[in-house]
Amino acid sequence: MDEEATRDFNERCAQCSEVNWGLTDGGRFYCRSCHNVTERTREVVNTDFITNTRVQTISKGSRKQEKTDGGCEWYVCEGFQLVLKKQAEALEALGVCPQMKDEVLWNFWRCYLQRSKQAYCIRPAGETVKALSPQVCDSSTDVDSDPERPSLLHVLSLSESEGDLQTDNSFASSTSKVSECTSLCSGSVDGSLYLKKNQKEKLRMTMPMTLSFCYMALLWLREPVTLSDLLRFVVEGHIPYLNVFQHFPEKMKLCGVDLKIFCVESWPAYEEVYNKMLELAVFLELPRFPDITDSCFLHPDMLCMKYLMEANLPDELHNWTCRVVKKIGIGDVDFLTLVPGNKSTAKVKYDILAAAVIVVVLKLLFLLDDKYEWLLSDFAEERNKNNKEGDPYFEFQKWYKVIKCSLDAKQKKLDEERAKYLWRCEKPLFYSAKMKSKVLKRRQMVVNLQNQFGKLAGSVRPAEKPNPSSFQLSWSEENTDGSCFHGHSLKGILQEKCGLLKPMNPDYWLCTVKLCTERSCGHLAHYSREEDFPQSYHFVLRLFSFLLRIQPSYIHDEVCVIEQKLFNKKFYKKAKIQHRSKEIKRPKNNIIKTM
Repeated sequence: MDEEATRDFNERCAQCSEVNWGLTDGGRFYCRSCHNVTERTREVVNTDFITNTRVQTISKGSRKQEKTDGGCEWYVCEGFQLVLKKQAEALEALGVCPQMKDEVLWNFWRCYLQRSKQAYCIRPAGETVKALSPQVCDSSTDVDSDPERPSLLHVLSLSESEGDLQTDNSFASSTSKVSECTSLCSGSVDGSLYLKKNQKEKLRMTMPMTLSFCYMALLWLREPVTLSDLLRFVVEGHIPYLNVFQHFPEKMKLCGVDLKIFCVESWPAYEEVYNKMLELAVFLELPRFPDITDSCFLHPDMLCMKYLMEANLPDELHNWTCRVVKKIGIGDVDFLTLVPGNKSTAKVKYDILAAAVIVVVLKLLFLLDDKYEWLLSDFAEERNKNNKEGDPYFEFQKWYKVIKCSLDAKQKKLDEERAKYLWRCEKPLFYSAKMKSKVLKRRQMVVNLQNQFGKLAGSVRPAEKPNPSSFQLSWSEENTDGSCFHGHSLKGILQEKCGLLKPMNPDYWLCTVKLCTERSCGHLAHYSREEDFPQSYHFVLRLFSFLLRIQPSYIHDEVCVIEQKLFNKKFYKKAKIQHRSKEIKRPKNNIIKTM
């Protein structure tokens, strides 16, 4: 039937240049190759009412494009689609390859809409208005009313007009009555019912999940961006997340319950974003991710090198981190590569894993028991005074003072920025149409007062945000003050045995004897009280928790897991002798021999 109707239409598709046309129920021509819908319509002869009269069928749809306040009807999934687009564009501006937005993230989002039955699916028979699952299309094209064929979502893949986002007009006719009442308490059509949906049935979209989508796409492409980097860029304002709805088109009015969906008043949490990414990968039934090899940035050897440089530690420590990674097998491709749905494979947090490896190496070499590291530091200081030739010995005490001074300054600045952060956006928000005039008037009054007090106080406009960097702490060997320790030597703490360099210290204290198995706990080991652990160990955890912007307990958990793998036989032998299954708090009661 379509072949006869489209036989005389031989124009090439403006998007893919193919000549393969079909007809929608509304009489519009669409490309079967790329599903692009044209403005051309088919002229038909209708003789049901008046003979010899030609009627041109143009599908306008029953959806109301314009409301009385100048806005248009839009759906929640369209709002999240625009958020993802803005975030992908920001990542592309930071140097991520364009493939991330146009192909990978776009396909993930399309698959999510299909599996959550919001688009690209056959609408279930008998589905009522309660579901409110729209099919989203490109803003530059009209809507395809065929429910069996997916509509177009080019907002992510193309930088086109953001103005007129539309939904399936065959479905809009059934929601016209509901939209009249829901629009009173929300700007979106389905905002009121969206929060009432059962979260267990479908993986409901939230603002933290937008970052999960971005991280999943970055991980698929093996981009040199860790999850901690992504979240830090969000906090620093380089990636839209807080008040991102300010970038919504004017016609997409945001009010009422929409604010609960898109208005964020907290920083994104590492665990939440990571766990949602894993759930999404399973929900989308994604295959095995591309292999994380030793040449990838996310490999522990590569990340350890980065964090050693940022922590201002000697370059020679990298050999030891590589030895630990190889010994316990956490550098294997099968261990590092994500396989969604496979419970037997590890769920690797690459940045936390690399930081934990460095902490374990520091414990191997310096013990970090508040005694041994200071003795080594005194020895290195005496050696450096008496011998000026060659590379200086690494002094833990001097490194501690330099890092603590810089870390305290950075932490203070970060705390002040967070305390001064204005959660309210520049774009006025209102929960109802009645409050709109009051909110706008109040907002204008606040702006005027701020300008007046700013002139009186002689305040200077804040400087522009610096360009984002992968390094929060930078150290240069060219500095003459001796604050850079990259080229320092570890000879003072090593000795050669059987052709291999080994630590002079044969002891090692375990953070825990037994990992926690309670699911409700949320942690593999407990790091609740600082006094239970040496101050040196706590300081090292604090340093890396600042670099990763996470809680020290997450790094402590990973350290305990690595220790269990590294000292597997000695670990259980020691635990059996002591007849203890609970966590040992004091390190001096939990010493094992490394050699």
